[in-house]
Amino acid sequence: MDQKILPASSNLKDFELFLKSPYRVGVFLETHIAQLKNINQLAKAHGKDMIYHVDMIHGLKNDDYGTEYICQEIKPYGIISTKSSVILKAKQKGVIAVQRIFLIDSHALEKSYKLVNKTRPDYIEVLPGAMPWMINEVKNRLDTPIFAGGLIRTRDEVNNALKAGATSITTSKKELWDLF
Repeated sequence: MDQKILPASSNLKDFELFLKSPYRVGVFLETHIAQLKNINQLAKAHGKDMIYHVDMIHGLKNDDYGTEYICQEIKPYGIISTKSSVILKAKQKGVIAVQRIFLIDSHALEKSYKLVNKTRPDYIEVLPGAMPWMINEVKNRLDTPIFAGGLIRTRDEVNNALKAGATSITTSKKELWDLF
């Protein structure tokens, strides 16, 4: 992905700002299943591609059946999930799959490495992304491009995450959307 910032929306007001932005790809974090078709139609009408966080779609179970529904009916550019079954189904359907991992402690990190090696997602989203030394470690350990997200609040933190090896920054902080 050649886009350094991936604007993340969790409401329609933020989504409308994304639609007016120069970015082609955006993330929708939290929505209701009834809004998906409308969101997707608006995105397509504006020449945008959406990545949906499947785990945060209210009214949809985040399993392989829910993912199959999203992939067939909504036809998103990509999906984000913490669940391996969702990642595997998205890949099977030809949709960009982003495995979200949380850097909580060493045990969680090791479990995440095993999970990523099993699912082979197109991208990993590392949270929190405000720890460049951990982004560098994950990058060196896995051969998968990294999105850094969570707790990135400043231009310096964006630049540090990118220098550490992140491909892109996912952020809902609108002040960071105009950096690139």
